[in-house]
Amino acid sequence: MSTLQLDIRPIGENFDLKSRIYDSLKTAIMNMNIYDENAELRLDERKLSEQFGISRTPLREALARLDHEGLVRIMPRRGVFIVRKSKQEILEMITVWAALESMAARLITETASNAEISQLRTMFSTFDGNRVLAHIDEYSEANIKFHQSILAISKNELLKQTANDLFMHVRAIRARTISEEDRANRSIVDHMHIIEALEARDTDLAERLVREHTLNLLAHVDQHVDLS
Repeated sequence: MSTLQLDIRPIGENFDLKSRIYDSLKTAIMNMNIYDENAELRLDERKLSEQFGISRTPLREALARLDHEGLVRIMPRRGVFIVRKSKQEILEMITVWAALESMAARLITETASNAEISQLRTMFSTFDGNRVLAHIDEYSEANIKFHQSILAISKNELLKQTANDLFMHVRAIRARTISEEDRANRSIVDHMHIIEALEARDTDLAERLVREHTLNLLAHVDQHVDLS
């Protein structure tokens, strides 16, 4: 089984080089499923500098910034490692996410347009029961975009910003677990019920369904995921 690694693209030389390295590296880390059992968490400075097409000096500055933000940990004489949270920390993050996203659903029923809500249904128009399992990676991305969209359609900037602090870890856990215990098929059923409640402007039901959906993820992680 192959090891998951960062997807790094070369960066051209220009006056904004430091910011571009930081942004590109941060995006690559956030898009990687860091909780996959085969995820490569150690970052090789030499390899990264070759992949970016840059010297190590601006790369180290970007890594120091990411270390300050808690996304990586620089360990003297050992190297640089992407930070994974403990299982207890992940469970707490999912609990907070459930609160944030369920409130977002409540706001959607009160303020979102019909067109904005219909976009949620469009995300899953190409998936049926067989296609979900046959295209699990594609569905996993649609699943993550669905939850991001609920936060975005709520139009509450502080709510979205707070959720962004949790996004990398919650996204990676969703990606890791979506193919386990028939979660993909149950997920799409949950999504359809959530969309129906949003379309009906049933505020209490939409809020409850979104919260329960995320708490189901919490229960699965608690029972089945080993992050040691």
